[in-house]
Amino acid sequence: MQEIKTERLTLKPMCREYLATTHEYAGDPENTRLMVFLPKDNEEETLAYIMDAEREFLKEKPEYYEMAVFCGERHIGGISLWIMYGQTKAELGWTINKRFFGNGYAPEAAKAMIDYAANALGIRHFIAQCDTENAPSQRVMEKLGMKLTGEYGGRKNRADPDEERREYLYELYI
Repeated sequence: MQEIKTERLTLKPMCREYLATTHEYAGDPENTRLMVFLPKDNEEETLAYIMDAEREFLKEKPEYYEMAVFCGERHIGGISLWIMYGQTKAELGWTINKRFFGNGYAPEAAKAMIDYAANALGIRHFIAQCDTENAPSQRVMEKLGMKLTGEYGGRKNRADPDEERREYLYELYI
């Protein structure tokens, strides 16, 4: 996969070169408290995640894409696209370093991934999920034109795996 460019951002395949800047947001409990797979406990765990993403990029048909989000030369976050083969459906996810919240970077990066997935992979149905308390992610989904289609229990966020939470499901058909 090549880089994806927007007006302000560049999405680059995740790689080991970005370990420190990835761990800055992926290992920050405050930044990731409402997320299922984050925070990462240490740099070794973050490196394992990055190495998995690197291996996935080498496959003929990757099941997912993990991209580093850059604004200029600054690595400000990550975005993922999980493909559900056999369907024209994929799940989006994003994490922006809290130092860059409030600038519209998450919806811009997500829109770029949607456009890539639609044009290069033929994906027409997108989903995204978030903790019901994650108002910023809800706003991102709404800015993307996604519609709230469900609310479910059973969510376990990594920051507090003993607490069962609720999550929203948003969908977009293009």
